[in-house]
Amino acid sequence: MAITKELIDGLIVTIQNLYLADDIPWMIGYSGGKDSTAAVQLVWMAIEKLPKSERTKPVHIMNTDTLVESPVVSKWVEKSLEQMERGAKKKSLPFVPVRLTPDYNNTFWVNLIGRGYPFPRMKYRWCTDRLKIQPVNNFIRSKIAEHGEIILILGTRKQESTRRNRTMTNLEKKRVRELLSPNPTLANELVFSPMEDWSDDDVWAFLMQYKNPWGYSNMDLLTMYRGATADNECPLQIDKTTPSCGKSRFGCWVCTMVEKDKSMEAMIANDQEKEWMAPLLEFRNEFGNEDGDRERRSFRRMNGNLQGNYGKLFHGPYKKEVREQWLEKLLMIQKNINLNGPEEFRDLELIQIPELRVIRRIWVNDKHEFDDSLPRIYERVMGNFFEDPEWIHNENFGQGEWKILESVCQEMYPDQELTFEMMYTLIDIENKAVGINQRKDILNSISNTIGKTFYKDEEDATRFYLDMMVRKKEHGGKYNEKFLDFQIVESEFEDDKE
Repeated sequence: MAITKELIDGLIVTIQNLYLADDIPWMIGYSGGKDSTAAVQLVWMAIEKLPKSERTKPVHIMNTDTLVESPVVSKWVEKSLEQMERGAKKKSLPFVPVRLTPDYNNTFWVNLIGRGYPFPRMKYRWCTDRLKIQPVNNFIRSKIAEHGEIILILGTRKQESTRRNRTMTNLEKKRVRELLSPNPTLANELVFSPMEDWSDDDVWAFLMQYKNPWGYSNMDLLTMYRGATADNECPLQIDKTTPSCGKSRFGCWVCTMVEKDKSMEAMIANDQEKEWMAPLLEFRNEFGNEDGDRERRSFRRMNGNLQGNYGKLFHGPYKKEVREQWLEKLLMIQKNINLNGPEEFRDLELIQIPELRVIRRIWVNDKHEFDDSLPRIYERVMGNFFEDPEWIHNENFGQGEWKILESVCQEMYPDQELTFEMMYTLIDIENKAVGINQRKDILNSISNTIGKTFYKDEEDATRFYLDMMVRKKEHGGKYNEKFLDFQIVESEFEDDKE
């Protein structure tokens, strides 16, 4: 497809007719990338050509800030949205830019460092729904509740991937009206994809031929993409064998769903002014390294139970010392950027204070780590007092008591891996059960704690789990076949770390 004036003019008329057809409010997904920029620009150009009297329907421009976006792209989007807001007010256009964020209880760092979730991977992709889908769906549901129905405009294209092509083609068959497809996950939401048949080159050709209507620079966007490609090139006219900067990936800098963040690597390699991002890349590669990750995590699941396959236990959340080390390193990177990074990133927050407050509560209240280490880590690194005005904590036990208990457990039971955890958890449970209401389930809590921490070490826990499966099988109960029917070799516990 060639991007011609006739094609764009025809598409603008189509958008105008669709906009004027009803009173259903519009929403546009905007990430700051080339596709979503082109989608917003098409709609903006179409509505700007309408008489002011007909620009009555609001158009929400939604951007999802995961709080771990690439800092360069995040700053680009932030300024772009500000420019959109100014441009819309100046020209009396119905565009309403809005930046959506995940709930602070569900951010990347709260789950990774707070709860100790293993870093995201193909078989455990916990991040997308929490960081992106939920904030958008919550906002859309609120608008559906207000208006009954909404139309979502997306810059999705069939040529992005085979999977995207298949999905969009299937939704075409279910269109309830011309050009509008239903959203399979949200009722009363219709989707319009004005660029569904465009290629990467079509998108760039459009952005280069038509000036950005809200006063931003499409050429700067091209430069950003060019800088995110290994060869520092971004051709517009190419054949199928030529690499295109359209394949550059802009997303979360912490993303471990790809083996390497080639876009960030290229940015750092191509632009000396972006070398300050190198510690981010190094940290991402550190916590996202599969080698040795098993040893960083507890041999029990998140709820403390045992489960496994093929003669090995599944490992669960990250251990206390790992979570603390990562938090300290993250804060050190943030402080270094604030002191030595580019001027526009001197206020960059890699992790925000509300996230730190949530993490503190998870560590102390849910994980019973009453030494309350987070404020000390923060103050040691940042040099500032950790503000947490709503924090309420029983002062009977703290860091001093924690160290004494740890020393006693190590001295009396040096070969028992979980004795200290059992002790500090039991003490914390008893300490918090000060009222009658808090004490009604204390025996169950104590019993559950002992049941999750009485193992000597992973080898002992594995044998216990094996014996339990054998007993269940012998008595006709339901058992884990994959674990029990695997012939265990003793050396696997020592040599095969995975």
